[in-house]
Amino acid sequence: MRSTVMGASDGTAPTVGNDTAFNAPGPEFGPWLEKASILIVDDEPGMRNFLVRTLGPRAKRVEEAADCEQATALLDQHHFDVVILDNIMPGKSGVEWLTEQREIGFFSDAILMTAYADLDTAIKALRAGAVDFVLKPFRSNQILNAVARCLDRMRLRRENHVLRHELRATSDHVLLRDKLIGYSPQIQEIRETIARVAPLPTSILISGQSGTGKEVTARSLHALSDRAQKPFVPINCAAIPSEMIEAELFGHVKGAFTGAQTARDGLFMHAQGGTLFLDEVGELSLATQSKLLRAIESRRIRPVGSEREAPVDLRFIFATNADLEAEVEAGRFRADLFYRINVMHIEMPPLRERGDDVLELAELFMAKLSKQLGVRQVAMDSAVRAGLTRYDWPGNVRELRNLIERTLILGRFPNEFRDETADHGDHGDQDTAVESDETLDEMERRHILAMLHKTGGNRNEAARRLGVSRKTIDRKCASWEQE
Repeated sequence: MRSTVMGASDGTAPTVGNDTAFNAPGPEFGPWLEKASILIVDDEPGMRNFLVRTLGPRAKRVEEAADCEQATALLDQHHFDVVILDNIMPGKSGVEWLTEQREIGFFSDAILMTAYADLDTAIKALRAGAVDFVLKPFRSNQILNAVARCLDRMRLRRENHVLRHELRATSDHVLLRDKLIGYSPQIQEIRETIARVAPLPTSILISGQSGTGKEVTARSLHALSDRAQKPFVPINCAAIPSEMIEAELFGHVKGAFTGAQTARDGLFMHAQGGTLFLDEVGELSLATQSKLLRAIESRRIRPVGSEREAPVDLRFIFATNADLEAEVEAGRFRADLFYRINVMHIEMPPLRERGDDVLELAELFMAKLSKQLGVRQVAMDSAVRAGLTRYDWPGNVRELRNLIERTLILGRFPNEFRDETADHGDHGDQDTAVESDETLDEMERRHILAMLHKTGGNRNEAARRLGVSRKTIDRKCASWEQE
């Protein structure tokens, strides 16, 4: 027997409480509700009308279905964060429909509405995958609170999964991952490019040697985009075994393969609405490349073992330390995927080409790591500064970070990073000889100007030879009114 709470068949709202402010959205139900998409499945027009009036002004999108067939068709076309489902409907109960959907791929949280709170229904609903119950009759704030709980649970689940994935994917402690450091012309140009393309939905390919800051650039792109409040999900394609990569990316349903005891969303779904960063994309197998290309073009994914595709709303950023054009010529990377992801290209320069950026990075690492390790900072004299700027840095910023940590532990810089010629190598020149009545400031001024003369006015090169930062040279010249 149907409960009278379900409303009249003429479409009038059911009498479920004294709620009058249907069109007055408020913050008390959480910040995620206004960004949510919700599907209502109920054969009673009155209840659908009531729920649409309650949720519509507060949510991003609310769709309604009068039966299970309509609901299935909508799920095939759109992604919904929450499905609000009546249990007693003609032909098929809500629990039966939910069980069927779980088997073919159901990617939403489900709230079951029921007028019969018996134990058997509760057990069946939990087994079918319902995450919450609303017992009829109910007030509008009860359904709003139930939806808010679902959205908060979903957010925490995705954040935890992404954090665990990041911890598994890297053994390094990442510093400066949200900020590009340095004032070299190359980094300044990259900053300008980021500011220009970040607001656009364009796919971006970042190339460069390992340790040059490709993820830092990707995070900067995300932070300056309109998706900044949504997840940023980094994936190191080289760190995931080839036999697991598809399930990690696209997810899987229960029983899809041996050991898949429960359904699990993939990283594509965890990045929903945000940015997906695929690092070392050149390491993907050709089969995975084909599926990735289809996902990029259609914005839909098919979890392993699922009969249904799920729509995704993502911004894609890719990175590689390989020459993808050469990989395409060698047949190891799909040409169509390369041209699809190489819409906008950002090339990260190696640290050795960034001039005195190495000194600024070293000082920042020194300050941050000394606090983490609980030890005193190690002074960087002119010999060390010259050694740091002259070193080739094959490991780039990651190698610099490791050097600073090792230096803090040992209490001194290794001898190979001390260039003693920086203290006296140029003192033999006649134009830099120290006169007995010359002050220290006058000697410093003459020595810096002489070095600028030697380098043809190249301040980066002069700073490198003197073992100081470019900013020091600029500051001194400004104080001497030397342009």
